[in-house]
Amino acid sequence: METQNFKISNAQSNVNWIGKKVTGEHNGTINIAEGNFTFTNGNLSGGNVVIDTTSIVILDVTDPATNQQFAGHLASDDFFSIEKFHTASLDITAVTKQSAANYFVEGNLTIKAITHPVSFKLEVKTNEDQLKASGKIIIDRTKYDMKFRSGNFFINLGDTLIYNEFELDVNLTAQLA
Repeated sequence: METQNFKISNAQSNVNWIGKKVTGEHNGTINIAEGNFTFTNGNLSGGNVVIDTTSIVILDVTDPATNQQFAGHLASDDFFSIEKFHTASLDITAVTKQSAANYFVEGNLTIKAITHPVSFKLEVKTNEDQLKASGKIIIDRTKYDMKFRSGNFFINLGDTLIYNEFELDVNLTAQLA
């Protein structure tokens, strides 16, 4: 049984986020602190990704004062509580190969020290000593104590409602360790 470990290259990887509300959406980026993928006999078998929550950036709000205010709100206890929780993590618990480069991944996502299972499709391509992985993860923020303007917890929000789910579009590059 051959096992290979690929270490995620932070500089060559990116995670884009999209949060939607009744009146539109916001988007930005967030950085990876560290991570790895494990392969057994040539197939993805596990891994871990740690996100640096202090690195969240908002791309669609161009006014500097408004952007700073919004970033401060995302950093607050209403959302990521970054003073208390500098990272979030995903630990892969099970992988099912669907085709040559496509996997169905299950894992435990931890945000604000709250852990819930998640699952998503991940496309993984390897060549020699490099790996590229991409996929979209849909997360219900209310499971992680992010209830601000959620229709599940507040009534009469009208056009101030923020949808519970947000998206992470991941594009990762990793090198054989």
